[in-house]
Amino acid sequence: MKDEVAKFKRERILTAAIDLFYERGYDNTTLEAVAESLGVTKPFIYAHFQSKAELLAEICSRGIRFSLQSLRDALDLKASPTETLRIMSESFVVSVLENQKAIALFTREEKNLAPADFKRIADMRREFDRSLRAVLEEGQATGEFRIGDAAVTAFSISGLVSWTYVWYRPNGRMSIRRLSLEITRLIMAMVGRA
Repeated sequence: MKDEVAKFKRERILTAAIDLFYERGYDNTTLEAVAESLGVTKPFIYAHFQSKAELLAEICSRGIRFSLQSLRDALDLKASPTETLRIMSESFVVSVLENQKAIALFTREEKNLAPADFKRIADMRREFDRSLRAVLEEGQATGEFRIGDAAVTAFSISGLVSWTYVWYRPNGRMSIRRLSLEITRLIMAMVGRA
């Protein structure tokens, strides 16, 4: 129970920090402002995060961490490259859109990350790209995918999905689920599996 309460408190802090960093920017947001928005004191924040920089690192790593997990989950199914790509694509879109503000913050605030945190996030991104490329290469080898260069295709898929954080509107005409199906259809067409 204690761990669940701590996790809940961390999530509340992260949600408040995401909203404030997104609205005001990292440099213009203090830990006092985060605490005030939650109706708590600054020591409450320090009980869960050592610094504002640690809070930023956790926020910035969310999008890629959840995206990487969606790919790992798809790979764990041991399905064909076609099914792996389809499942991963749907989950990848959902991961990006459910973490839309966090991804925007990474793009805007990566300059404020400590070098070790930036490296850790960059390593996760490289792992994602390598794993996606491996799925594409396997599909190419089995004749399931009709693509040229697997690395270029992997970067194109990542770019297509990652850029949705810029234009997607939660109250727009498509739900996250519907958009994930539409984008997955585009990805499958990209590899010749429409």
